[in-house]
Amino acid sequence: MHDGVTLEQQGLPTATIITSVFLNTAQAYTQLLGVPDFPYLVCPHPITNVAGAALEDRARDLAPQVVRLLLKGRA
Repeated sequence: MHDGVTLEQQGLPTATIITSVFLNTAQAYTQLLGVPDFPYLVCPHPITNVAGAALEDRARDLAPQVVRLLLKGRA
């Protein structure tokens, strides 16, 4: 999250992705950083034990939102 905010502040588009278990933390952290409206994407938790095709499906589902964030700044 911090890297995404820092890079965006430097003018570099980012697509920050978190898992759902970190949603409250992300909301608190963006508040702390002074960017409460910082856009980020949320995928289901966990991902560490998700194998090949299922993980690819999750990535494929997020891909259009990643593109929108990188090109327009909003998912």
